[in-house]
Amino acid sequence: MATLTIKNIPDPVYRRLKHQAAHHRRSLNQEIISCLERSSGSVPVDPETFLARARDIRKLVKGPLLTERRLKQLKSAGRL
Repeated sequence: MATLTIKNIPDPVYRRLKHQAAHHRRSLNQEIISCLERSSGSVPVDPETFLARARDIRKLVKGPLLTERRLKQLKSAGRL
């Protein structure tokens, strides 16, 4: 594994990272690696997990689903 040294981190950024690390129960180093993975898109996405989460969210949504027909109605009414 490579080693990276980051210099001159602004104090507010450092404090936010420390707070996030504590919140996620990680070391500062682990938190920074996690941030870098997310921002670089290197975190693999499991399609089944992603779809399961989308289904769970859909169950929480109240009201009618946004269908293609409903979307066209809203667009023509100037709402979207």
